[in-house]
Amino acid sequence: MANIQGTLDAIWRIEGARIVATLAKMTGDVGLAEDLAQEAIVDALSQWPESGVPRNAGAWLTAVAKRKAIDGWRRRERLDERYRAIAHDLSEATEDEWQPIPDDVLRLIFTACHPVLSREAQVSLTLRVVGGLTTEEIARMLLVPVATVQQRIVRAKKTLSAARVPFEVPDPSEWSARLGAVLGVVYLIFTEGYVATSGERWIRIELANEALRLGRVVAGMLPREPEAHGLVALMEFQASRFTARVAGDGSPVLLADQDRSRWDRSQIGRGRAALNRADALGRGRGSYSLQAAIAECHTIAPTFDETDWDRIVLLYEALGRIAPSAVVELNRAVAVSMANGPESALRIVDRIDARGALRGSHLLPSVRGELLARLGRTDEARPELLTAAGLTANEREKAVLQAKADSMRGK
Repeated sequence: MANIQGTLDAIWRIEGARIVATLAKMTGDVGLAEDLAQEAIVDALSQWPESGVPRNAGAWLTAVAKRKAIDGWRRRERLDERYRAIAHDLSEATEDEWQPIPDDVLRLIFTACHPVLSREAQVSLTLRVVGGLTTEEIARMLLVPVATVQQRIVRAKKTLSAARVPFEVPDPSEWSARLGAVLGVVYLIFTEGYVATSGERWIRIELANEALRLGRVVAGMLPREPEAHGLVALMEFQASRFTARVAGDGSPVLLADQDRSRWDRSQIGRGRAALNRADALGRGRGSYSLQAAIAECHTIAPTFDETDWDRIVLLYEALGRIAPSAVVELNRAVAVSMANGPESALRIVDRIDARGALRGSHLLPSVRGELLARLGRTDEARPELLTAAGLTANEREKAVLQAKADSMRGK
């Protein structure tokens, strides 16, 4: 059963969004679509141990979920022409004929980001149904309790159903009202792929690549929106380092230690082109374009020591003014430590800590531990790193933090 569960988890990470999108297109209800998909997974858990994993597992899950939808319509005595057509198509189809339709995933994102939902609900629902993330993973990403995420998702599904929100890409006149949410969730999905919040893998490349693909589609739909191009640039720059971010045994390789000859120069070129397209629109840099500019500084530096940290500090200061957050401030502190030394940076981190803005996150104690270590205050640094190790749910990250703490024992 453990192997089947692991196989299903892998299938869901890769195919989950497309399965839900296909079901949402059929039923016109995003909440119902995800419920049907989850019921199909339950069936798989009971049947696959005996029958084996189907050759096209995504098709199997989709077909089972469709049949469940039809059975539900039968029970409710809604046997209309729509049902007959779908049932006929299903009976004629084979597993090999099932093909995921990328546009349906985009429809799913736009539907989940409908203005009838709050921004928090939009993000939580999209991360669940498109990113395939668990409520625990979403809670860690958003720094909120798991129960809060669960409530947001349940309420969002009910709201979309009650408002009869259609499963479609809206009219172009409505895109701008949803663009911020769409870009936000695409980047959060990418971020989960870039550094997984939990599990045994440091990177979930398939998730990051799907987010990048969706970002490129959105930028193609909205060529006059600089932030769409800025987001693509940011993801291209970050994805260019994937092969160098993991060692042969799967352990993380931090930026300072990466072999820069392994970075994907073609992808860096695509990132610079996307950032140039954003700048050429002449409307100034938004948050994604500024983050892309920071990432560009890293990708063009010949070595870690030759990075233009002063420029990165300035870019973080600009980012903090237009999109202030504790995470941005913490990243600025890291840049300040490289440009001006750890003592100045530690003061910034202590101010963040005093506000309690990142309480419960491993990010602040991990940065604070690094700064204290660089100042030679290892007796203070070690507890911070151990605290950070205890707060992260990613096993690879936990091991790195634990090893750093262990290296300071007795110093």
